[in-house]
Amino acid sequence: MSAALPRAKALGVGVIGTGVIAGVYMQNMPLFEGIELRACADIRPEAAAAQAAKYNTEARSVDALLASPDIDLVLNLTVPNAHYAISHEAVSAGKHVFSEKPLCAGLADGRKLVAEAEHRGVRLGCAPDTFLGGGGRLARRMIDEGKIGHVLAGSAFLMSRGMEHWHPDPEFFFKPGGGPILDLGPYYIGALVNLLGPITKVHALTSIGLPERVVTTAGPRTGDRIKVETPTTVMALLQFAAGAQISLAMSWDVHRHSHPGIELYGSDGSMRVPDPNFFGGTVEFTEGAGDWQGADSSGMVFGKPNWRSPNWPATRADQANYRCLGIAELARSISHGTPHRSSGKLALHVLEAMYAILQSGESGSPVDVGSPIDRPAEMPEAEAFLLMKQG
Repeated sequence: MSAALPRAKALGVGVIGTGVIAGVYMQNMPLFEGIELRACADIRPEAAAAQAAKYNTEARSVDALLASPDIDLVLNLTVPNAHYAISHEAVSAGKHVFSEKPLCAGLADGRKLVAEAEHRGVRLGCAPDTFLGGGGRLARRMIDEGKIGHVLAGSAFLMSRGMEHWHPDPEFFFKPGGGPILDLGPYYIGALVNLLGPITKVHALTSIGLPERVVTTAGPRTGDRIKVETPTTVMALLQFAAGAQISLAMSWDVHRHSHPGIELYGSDGSMRVPDPNFFGGTVEFTEGAGDWQGADSSGMVFGKPNWRSPNWPATRADQANYRCLGIAELARSISHGTPHRSSGKLALHVLEAMYAILQSGESGSPVDVGSPIDRPAEMPEAEAFLLMKQG
């Protein structure tokens, strides 16, 4: 069946890349309407076989999966440097694609991929889809209703000591195509674009805090030394078309900090947005200079805490983690002939903003951001409910 034709049944999903992130996607897929896991593949056949056995699906080779007529959509969970090749092959095979972030490791590849998907008449989606969760939707609704007035400024912080302390094979994080801005920037910048609209200009400073990283995660790479080849601290100022100026700080050179993830300052009050890496959380806000108040999203669809990382301390609370939400929303958009929200065009705009930040960090000069886009349409609670499998 051609990927561009309407379907009365669920899209068959094939997962390519069965590493660390694949587990939550494959675990979550049965929660959603409109999508069905059919197979998985990996360049390491043993990894695909292990995940297939765990999640009751079929392991195939990458080539076989791409050629399979029962696969309508490819979920690309490979490492960033492989995103373009796999997504392009899938699009060329007439498959819809949903990719983990970033869209591509290179900006030119991202542009080619979006153009090719349009040419082939297939849908291209990309993480993050976290802004479609209960927390993101609640913050968006409050912004649109003018809860804090017109947003004038704000800040966004993501700071930690890096990835080598928990990831079993962290080398790609410290090479071109990695770093905190390309790995985690999509969550924060994507959330800000959803709330405030497109970015027009950036001005940044970047640095490499430690020239070498030592892997301390227990496993075959323990003790390995990694040469760092991409900035690990990024400080940027983002100018939005709507007028807001947001300071963005992302670093893997910080032991401890106390900054909130995203804080917005409006003409009538302030707002703290929930962690954009997850789907729930509490939106905090003030009325003018009043005390902080909280609006909890745990009672909303895709806002209830349901997951925790095995690497977290016992004191850290569970989080809402509904990865696959963007795939289900894409599937529903196909059946209804409407634009999907976690789109390739949105991901391309975020990718252009991230590369503008890196370019500005090298040159020391402001850099304009092209590809103006509209904010994704707000998702009402009733529509979110329809994406959740009932019974």
